[in-house]
This record gives sequence, structure tokens and C-alpha cells, in this order.
Amino acid sequence: MSSGAPRGEVPTRRRGSAPPTPPSGGVVIPPPGGDSREGDPRALPPAGERFSARSTVMDGSDVARATRRMAHEIVERNHGLADVVLVGLHTGGVPLARALAAALVEIEGVAVPVGRLDVSFYRDDIRLRLVVPHGVTDIGVDLTDRTVVLVDDVLFTGRTIRAALDALNDHGRPRAVQLAVMVDRGHRELPIRPDFVGKNLPTRRDEHVEVGPDGVQIGGLGPGSSAPGEERP
Repeated sequence: MSSGAPRGEVPTRRRGSAPPTPPSGGVVIPPPGGDSREGDPRALPPAGERFSARSTVMDGSDVARATRRMAHEIVERNHGLADVVLVGLHTGGVPLARALAAALVEIEGVAVPVGRLDVSFYRDDIRLRLVVPHGVTDIGVDLTDRTVVLVDDVLFTGRTIRAALDALNDHGRPRAVQLAVMVDRGHRELPIRPDFVGKNLPTRRDEHVEVGPDGVQIGGLGPGSSAPGEERP
């Protein structure tokens, strides 16, 4: 897919170096909410297309129960919460990370640090597509010798998580990195598997998944829908 920008204006980076500054006028900032989905360039959908839900696979109560279950699993896996840091991926992983942190306070009475991470400039398709940053990276603590739980709403190909692992290296050397997702929809292209999963959801590759506090919906893109977000392979 062509971004419409001259080839020479697409920022690139070497592994381990700081992310490049996007060229003036070369980055589109999407409206907040709904269009952060693992496995795609996190770009805006084609003009006039919106997410159209076909079925609801989890309601709000299901999402809340899955969040609390994953919080219990995080405590059990790490024998407590010492040195645990939650890092949500923009944009869908950030509210889920905050919900997990709130559940951990209820379960253990411990407030764990919660960071935000944007991986736009670490993606392996940065030379091929328009770069679309979705938020400010704010980790807040040095990650060296800590256990980092990466949090995202949907796990798809695994490429966003690979980018996140690269991005974490700029904030210290974690002792361990774990992955929590609300939905694992399959179709992996890299050897990445989550440690904590709200729901395993078999999907067709051309289907789209929306995750929010009110539930999880599966559907497609089409004209005329007023739904707030999109998810593409």
C-alpha cells in the first residue's frame, strides 16, 4: 500500500538506535480510540470504511471477568508483584493495562507501575508504509531487572509485539518480558505466544476484531457504519 509520500521521506532506523523524528507533514495522527490493532501498520482505514460488527463474542461482564482472571494469573506466575511493570501498547493495550493494574490493587493491594509504549517507528514495515504514531511513550521507570508485562488488546501476526520488544530495549534490560492480551485471534507470522489470554478467538484472516470495555465484536469493514474503530490484517 502506497503512503503517497516520496520514498525518501519515510523515516528509517537501525536496531538499538533512537527512533527517527517523523518528517514534517508526513505523519497522519488518527482520531483517538479504536484503531490500534496488532498485526497491521496501525494506519487509518480506507476513506469511507468503518468497522461493522457481525457478532459479539464477549460482553462487558466477560471482559471484566477475563481481566480479573489474567490479573490473578500475573500474580501466580510471578509469585507476587515485586518488580512487575505493566506496559500497554498504544492504543488498545493502554486501557487494558490500566484495568489490569486496578484489578491487581484489588487482589494484592499493590499498585504496580503502568507505562505506555508506541512502537510505530520500530515496525519492520516502516520502509513500506506511512508511519502513524498513536501516542506518547511514557514508561516512567527504568526497566532493568524488572519483569515487564506487555499488554495489548488483540494479538494477530505478532509483528507489533516484535516491534515492542525492540522498543523496550531503549528503556533498560528487563529480567523477563511477558505478554497479556485480551484476544488471541491466531494467524501468527512470528514465533510469539502470549502468557496471559482473555480469549482465544479463531478468525478468518479477512475478519476484523474490536475490543473495548463493553465487549469484543467480530465483523468487517464497510461503508456507512458508525462504529468507532477498525482492525485489519
